[in-house]
Amino acid sequence: MMISLSVKNVPAELAERLRARAERNRRSLQRELLAILEAAADERGTHPAVLPPKDKISIEELAARARKLFPQGTESSVAYIREMRDTR
Repeated sequence: MMISLSVKNVPAELAERLRARAERNRRSLQRELLAILEAAADERGTHPAVLPPKDKISIEELAARARKLFPQGTESSVAYIREMRDTR
């Protein structure tokens, strides 16, 4: 049996964020709201609908982020790999 629910007095900014989320997930607003409700009712709280959407970035952006985090670079992994190989 299906039941209709209604949410009143939703702030315009929240409604827009929900519409944007639905678009990112390629769902209608109605289906997105249903997914959110299903996730909220899931006792474990691990339903995929509550997980934030994964940001997609290019390899160039990833490299730029790495350079920003490690401006001097990182030490070479060659010695570590050789050590691991030699201990076999």
